Amino acid sequence: MAASDQQRPEIVVGLVATPPDYPAKVVARLTAELAGLLGERVDADVRWIVREGWGEVAPRRDGGVEALLDDLARRRADARWDVAICLTDLPLHTDGVPLVARTSARRGVALVSLPALGLRHLRAVRAAVPELVDRLLTDARQDRVPSAGEAPGELASQVGAIHRVVGETDAGELGYVASQLIGRVRLVTGMVRANRPGRALLGLSKLLVGVFGTAAFALTTSTIWEMGDALGPLRLTAIMILGLTALVAWLIIAHDLWEKPDRETPAELARLFNVGTILTLTLATAVSYLVLFAGTILAAALLIDAPVLEQTLQRPVDSTDYLMLAWIISSMATVGGAIGSGLEDEDTVRAAAYGYHPDPGGWRDEKDG
Repeated sequence: MAASDQQRPEIVVGLVATPPDYPAKVVARLTAELAGLLGERVDADVRWIVREGWGEVAPRRDGGVEALLDDLARRRADARWDVAICLTDLPLHTDGVPLVARTSARRGVALVSLPALGLRHLRAVRAAVPELVDRLLTDARQDRVPSAGEAPGELASQVGAIHRVVGETDAGELGYVASQLIGRVRLVTGMVRANRPGRALLGLSKLLVGVFGTAAFALTTSTIWEMGDALGPLRLTAIMILGLTALVAWLIIAHDLWEKPDRETPAELARLFNVGTILTLTLATAVSYLVLFAGTILAAALLIDAPVLEQTLQRPVDSTDYLMLAWIISSMATVGGAIGSGLEDEDTVRAAAYGYHPDPGGWRDEKDG
């Protein structure tokens, strides 16, 4: 190590992901570049050391923000970090509005709710975390930390998801919140993003294969052809919505994905978890339906000759008839798929539940060395 590096003050910043699922992926990416960001935005004369760690698989919900901050403060003291930042996928609230971030200079910690940042989590976190570290160090007034030369900039001006700053209960205790309407929309979309609908889609792969089999069988039934010709777009739309709704509802019921309020989970948090689960499953099943629809159109074009279809319908046919046929078959196969959804692997389907986080493999924290 160069002599100039030895003379520079050293500050250790801990990044904790709780639960160690999606937040851990964000922490891993941020850890690689945070030291450089802190040097650029906070103080270039400090030697920044960034440590990463995993928090609880099932983080405490009973005390909300305060419980998370207390747990994080104990973690910081045990690891001997100067400050600690927690990234969580819990949707947090204060005074009925989404909470984006919270700092506590007294405890030397801060937390960021990833869902409240909207869809572009990583970009927003890159802007938020250096500002939170700067705020903690400035409010703590550590003599060995050189002054940044200016007051910390407001986080609200750097991250678009934040509209105002509230809740200064004592020195160094700040809460950053989003607006009532736009903030809730960003929170819900951020929850769906954090819940990774693609994982839920892969979890429904067995179901999708079964539904394809049902659709292929239905293609050979002339009665289905006549039904598709007789039903109008309005009724076909109703059947499609019924099929998708039935599939989502059955997945939730059969695999016990519904979050119930209890002593550790407030009613508002349980409602948000359920909204996140429903939207994730809805998006996954909608994409599955589009894949099924495209596959059914292709199979119909290959298997059903136009003269055969004209003979059954007793009129000339065109591409619209094939679309209508694929539409009714896809919808009916989806309804049948709802019955077979109980055959999916339990852990795979439960991953779509927002409040469920499986134990990660290779559990490991980075140790000070």
